[in-house]
Amino acid sequence: MGRNSLFGWWQEGDAAAKKALIAASLGWMLDAFDVMLYALVVTSIIKDLRIDSTTAGWIGSVTLIAAAAGGIFFGVLADKLGRTRALMFSVLLYSIFTAACGFAQSALQLAVFRIFLGFGMGGEWASGAALVSETWPDRVRGRALGFMQSSWAIGYALAAAVVYLVQTRLGLDWRAVFFVGVLPALFTVWIRKDVEEPALWKRSRNEIGTHFGGGDNRNESRSHFATAVAGPMLRITIFVTLMNAFCLFAWWGFNSWIPAYLSLPVASGGAGFTSGAMNGLVFINQIGMWFGYVTFGFISDATGRKRAYVAYLILASLFVWAYTSTTNGWMLIVLGPITSFFATGFFSGFGAVTAELYSTNVRATAQGFTYNLGRVASAAAPWLVGGFAKTHGFPAAITLAAVAYLFAAMCWAFIPETRGRTITS
Repeated sequence: MGRNSLFGWWQEGDAAAKKALIAASLGWMLDAFDVMLYALVVTSIIKDLRIDSTTAGWIGSVTLIAAAAGGIFFGVLADKLGRTRALMFSVLLYSIFTAACGFAQSALQLAVFRIFLGFGMGGEWASGAALVSETWPDRVRGRALGFMQSSWAIGYALAAAVVYLVQTRLGLDWRAVFFVGVLPALFTVWIRKDVEEPALWKRSRNEIGTHFGGGDNRNESRSHFATAVAGPMLRITIFVTLMNAFCLFAWWGFNSWIPAYLSLPVASGGAGFTSGAMNGLVFINQIGMWFGYVTFGFISDATGRKRAYVAYLILASLFVWAYTSTTNGWMLIVLGPITSFFATGFFSGFGAVTAELYSTNVRATAQGFTYNLGRVASAAAPWLVGGFAKTHGFPAAITLAAVAYLFAAMCWAFIPETRGRTITS
């Protein structure tokens, strides 16, 4: 198998790199599994807890705000204590509080549990992206990160399959679905035992420790971080964050409500599909999402990060609009994977872009900052789309996501091309 084939690049990583990629990918897959359970059972929660779509959207929004805080916190933790430790703690946190969601007796209790879940969820990406970025060669970094990001689609599909099995086949309620979400906690045992810290990170920490004689390096860390995200980098940091904010707003505005839109009765503004049909459509969408993630790494390595991003974002805008313009089942089967391909695939490039912009001693912090500050802005998406759907219907509300994709594409006018850059310490 050639190294330019779909998985030929795998041979370019050593044993430590492969373990790092597997750990980050499984963490991201299980992250998606846990967090997307809410979107898949939200119609049941609305009925059982007697809340409306605006309140349900608000719960989704506070989860994303917590994820933003968690991403920034765990990014700093990953730079200080190590990528694998931060990854392990974040997985453990979101697993425990996913199960806790099954005990919620009110919207407030559910929101509190989702806040802690979101905090752990946000931390996984910053830790995992830095871990993969620092262990894989420059030439295939985009492909490695694309493979890591593609595991989100697998986790989302797995969540849909579990919801179908638990609710449709076994006849259990939405609480049982969340109890299954505690299983990822077992994954932390393997991380602790077999996954090493990147040599690049170890070298960076040794250099800092040597420079300061093992003393307090807080001022140095602040100085490096300020240099990385401010000063000459300020304009780039602003537009990278804005671009990510629009991308995340669009993704969550679309994906938080697609399951509800598909399963709600026509009289309530939905497409009127049964719960089983809805889970089937969501599952099919993840096929396109997975291929979008994986191929983006190849495309961005070949043509450049900027060209690939802009093309995906413009096409995402068009297909999101098309998807919400029909309720025909066959059309949704065709459009769903294509929409998910373009509307999600570009996320696999964000880790590569930020890894190539920022140095090792602040990389996870900067990645967590730009990704999760953007997530703060995007946190309004579930609430805003839910509220807008209440008055204007879901098709009109989800169109907001299509517009956000276009704004994200415009931000690339101010972000430099980073393909081929050698990441530095």
